[in-house]
Amino acid sequence: MKLMNDVIQTSYHITYSDYTSEPEPEIVLIGTAHVSHKSVEEVKEVISREHPDVIAIELCPGRYAALKGKTNDVSAKDILSSGNITLFLVHSLLAYTQNKIGSEMDVKPGSEMIAAIDAAEELGIEIALVDRDIQVTLQRFIGRMGFVEKMKMLGALAGMLFGFGGKEIDMERITEEDIVTQLIAELKEFSPTTASVLIEERDAFIAKNLLDLKEKGKVVAIVGAGHRHGITEYLEHPEKLPDINKLLEIPKKRFSVGKIIGVALILLVLATFAVIITNVSLDQFLVAFGWWFIINGTLSGLGALIARGHPYSVLTAFGVAWLTSLNPMMAAGWFAGAVEAKMRKPSPHDIHEIANAESLHEMMNNNLFRVILVAALTNLGSIVGTFIGAYVVLQVSGIDIETIRAGVMSVFGSL
Repeated sequence: MKLMNDVIQTSYHITYSDYTSEPEPEIVLIGTAHVSHKSVEEVKEVISREHPDVIAIELCPGRYAALKGKTNDVSAKDILSSGNITLFLVHSLLAYTQNKIGSEMDVKPGSEMIAAIDAAEELGIEIALVDRDIQVTLQRFIGRMGFVEKMKMLGALAGMLFGFGGKEIDMERITEEDIVTQLIAELKEFSPTTASVLIEERDAFIAKNLLDLKEKGKVVAIVGAGHRHGITEYLEHPEKLPDINKLLEIPKKRFSVGKIIGVALILLVLATFAVIITNVSLDQFLVAFGWWFIINGTLSGLGALIARGHPYSVLTAFGVAWLTSLNPMMAAGWFAGAVEAKMRKPSPHDIHEIANAESLHEMMNNNLFRVILVAALTNLGSIVGTFIGAYVVLQVSGIDIETIRAGVMSVFGSL
């Protein structure tokens, strides 16, 4: 297979030949920034000049529908019950950041994609959506993260939302790579291997779809500039492409080290209370339980308060945290989020408004986003409270780990 590159600004002409008498299919790869006037003009110019048979766009059906102003109705209950709170927050942050940058640069995010779609519809050219579903990308990213990495990411997201400890977006880099690539690159700080794998996966997925399209004739492909190098590499050496079906698999929930530590901590606290009941006075037990209740409740309630939750949501977080911290199948954020949803009554329209938010004020006034943020920060506070509470309970009870271990072993020995 032969490859030619003819650089014209940021577009690349890639001609493939399999040494047959058939016409050589051609792929014109345009690397764009998703918030750039220059990219919009270049897309129009290249399509007008090349007269392609297919226009391939770095979009999945979901992102395409969003650009066309169509969004699926998602309720707060669905998000809370599915356990995809972190996924929703990351997705919302991507949309918010892109809109914020677009506002500062006076260009609507995805304008070059819209220009390509409009040109295709006007000229009657087939549109091909060649990117992987953004939900799959984010689920694979988050699914491969460990407990500590997720906690770091949640803390950083809170910092970016509330203006502490967050990085400013490098506006110069926006002209060189698309926002999804840049945001995932920022997340490398929390999970370097995972983030880099997911960037390469999208490159491979897009390249495979472009190769499948070459039978239809000339293809003009509009992709983020940050993907251009990786896609070109796979187009040049298709034998390096991984099994695409595996890139669509959602990682199964694993019993990670973080979960093992969490379960062990809960068992430790339960064992401590059991030893306290059998070895110390009722007053000492009540003191230990009181500290457990107050620490867990205060930190969970603080999380809901930071998220600007309704007073009833804060009280709910405070009241249930002591119990949910003892049960790995429950989470304080679920209860606080449910109360917040009941008080704010988010509508299907809110999901569309999140995608179009251009300021933190708009995000925080969105009922659906507020519900999810309350749930997320309540859970974060509960996790911190569990660790601190376990330490304090051990200290105030005056019982050492060896005594607890002996008690647990005797229980298992009697079974």
